[in-house]
Amino acid sequence: MKDNPDIDAVYIGLPNNMHAEYTIRAAKAGKHVLCEKPMANTVDECKAMIEACRQANRKLMIAYRCQLEPTFLQARKMIQDGVIGKVQAIESANGFNIAPNEWRSDVKYAGGGPLMDVGIYSLNACRWLLREEPQDISAHSYVDPSDPRFKGVEETIGWVMKFPSGVIAICNTTYGANMESFVRLHGSKGTMEISGFGYEGIHMTVKSRSPIEVPPPDTNKDPHQFMVESDYFSRCIMDNTEPSLSGEEGLRDMEAITRIYAAAKKS
Repeated sequence: MKDNPDIDAVYIGLPNNMHAEYTIRAAKAGKHVLCEKPMANTVDECKAMIEACRQANRKLMIAYRCQLEPTFLQARKMIQDGVIGKVQAIESANGFNIAPNEWRSDVKYAGGGPLMDVGIYSLNACRWLLREEPQDISAHSYVDPSDPRFKGVEETIGWVMKFPSGVIAICNTTYGANMESFVRLHGSKGTMEISGFGYEGIHMTVKSRSPIEVPPPDTNKDPHQFMVESDYFSRCIMDNTEPSLSGEEGLRDMEAITRIYAAAKKS
């Protein structure tokens, strides 16, 4: 691919521990990079990826597909417009019962457990919807010592984030159960819930003092969100604009994840 001028960009969907190496290799080869989340296994790796793409003058985008999904986009605008008033609290969860011998449950490849894989959706949704970074973080984690599935990673982890505006977010993720995925925001004028982080059927419910029109569920099948994501990245390359789903966005999530793990270790 390095020697093929017809290839402008690469998509990196490798295990987490390979994201940094192949992003840096792609940038040095003159290719733009769309990298899956989590961006990498460490903060330093994220910074190295950003720097490599900066030096090569290549675009780096992290695959936060929900930030391009219509329901999430409308929810963010409605929050900004004050539809549910001042947000006071958030609840979010995402998890599943992982099969044996998955690379995702091996710390060597994944760098962590469900927090890195599916919990990052809750983390990123809280940050992105509020347009704020967490100020204080506390956390607890658990591993069943008799369960052979988990090789150095957490089975379940829950964390609490306090944001500068005063919003308190409570999030949970697990590899030990099929957990309903959602993000729910409680505001002074109403409550908003977005059900699901999946590839189809994402929808929003708003309960407020006055009737609110919400978009219908996104019933497009699996390829749809990835088409939107790749089309957006292509436009950024062709128009020479920086993706909003940038390497810096991935770095901020990794910085928060590092703080969550550190807090859980202390608890």
